[in-house]
Amino acid sequence: MDLFTHSAQDEIAATSPLADRMRPRSLDEFIGQSKIVGEGKLLRRAIQADRLQSLIFYGPPGTGKTTLAMIIANTTSSEFEKLNAVTSGVKDIRRVIKQARERKGMYQQQTILFIDEIHRFNKSQQDALLPAVEKGTIILIGATTENPYFEVNSPLVSRSRIFQLELLKREDLKQILLNALKDETRGLGEYKVHLKEEALEHIIDVAGGDARSALNALELAVLTTPTKKDGVKDITIEVAEESIQQRSLDYDQAGDNHYDTVSAFIKSMRGSDPDATLYWLAKMLEAGEDPRFIARRMIVHAAEDVGIADPQALVIANAAADAVEYVGLPEARIPLAEAAVYIATAPKSNAIIRGIDKAISTVRNQNSSGIPDHLRDAHYKGAKKLGHGKGYKYPYHYQDNYVEQQYLPDELVKEEFYHPGDQGYEEEIKQFWLKVGNKKKD
Repeated sequence: MDLFTHSAQDEIAATSPLADRMRPRSLDEFIGQSKIVGEGKLLRRAIQADRLQSLIFYGPPGTGKTTLAMIIANTTSSEFEKLNAVTSGVKDIRRVIKQARERKGMYQQQTILFIDEIHRFNKSQQDALLPAVEKGTIILIGATTENPYFEVNSPLVSRSRIFQLELLKREDLKQILLNALKDETRGLGEYKVHLKEEALEHIIDVAGGDARSALNALELAVLTTPTKKDGVKDITIEVAEESIQQRSLDYDQAGDNHYDTVSAFIKSMRGSDPDATLYWLAKMLEAGEDPRFIARRMIVHAAEDVGIADPQALVIANAAADAVEYVGLPEARIPLAEAAVYIATAPKSNAIIRGIDKAISTVRNQNSSGIPDHLRDAHYKGAKKLGHGKGYKYPYHYQDNYVEQQYLPDELVKEEFYHPGDQGYEEEIKQFWLKVGNKKKD
């Protein structure tokens, strides 16, 4: 490297964004993701021992995927190659693999290939990697914001260790920002900055676990704030609000975050937590989820998890679905919220699911002699001569409009499909059965 090249690289580094300048260079500088790189964790041990296998780092933006790859580049004795799936193609992949094969044959040196945004490679591009990964010609490290089980070819996934990175915690983001303010070489330490607590908290709130977003907002706030006579830059809440945009929700309607959010919504209703229910509903609405999809899920949940413990839940869920079609958003958020909270706070029973599933299984797997004669239709011509309807007891002729008689086929008279619980209206059903002496009174 000549003097001019070195000078140019220094200039690029000095003018690069704060998030890039403050990128950790070692595991000791790395903040967050303790579940995968904490002391004693597998990935940390593998990096420190330089004994890596193919890896895929998966997680939201700004959580450390590329940073971990760069740390590996700084610590490994292997040759480190980097490609970006947006700008690279099969030709680039083949070039790297050819060089890796030569390097391994001539110098017995391993090659690590880091591919950023690997989910953007199409199937043929991903297939081009497979033989080299399988034979150990290269160690692949992929980074992706999309679930690799959705977006990366199954053979590559099966040959790689998946590490999921999570949104950074508030305390992690706070430490990262404070470190940037103190660092005089790579950070903002050359400035006298008074970052007010409410401004710091606002940046952390809106960044939503994304270190890159938080650092870029801090840099913008510092560089655009005038210096006072005493040489101090005051970063107020107003400056912080101007420096960081509204949070971009991590929500892909075709990917795993969509399914995870819907799952959290359903489980919050099932768990009778109205606050969590409203939170996940709000996230779906803000992310642009189809409100008709949300309404359909609530209808299913009302029948599935509330059931006859509160039959009104299904009525209200259907009413919310009708309201969505009739008024649309944003007004439809109110009936959706009303129905969601009603379902969340309703008594719960899945007795109906167990009942209908057992009945379906019985229909599929057990033979029966068919419909008992006394239950058959006796109105059509010749039916009575065949004995249809004979012996049928009309319940309204008996006390409490109930009379015990056989309704199941002969082979199934002892089967019980519906067992009411003790919540809500189902408790009333049990009490009625006790009163009339029904055999299902438990």
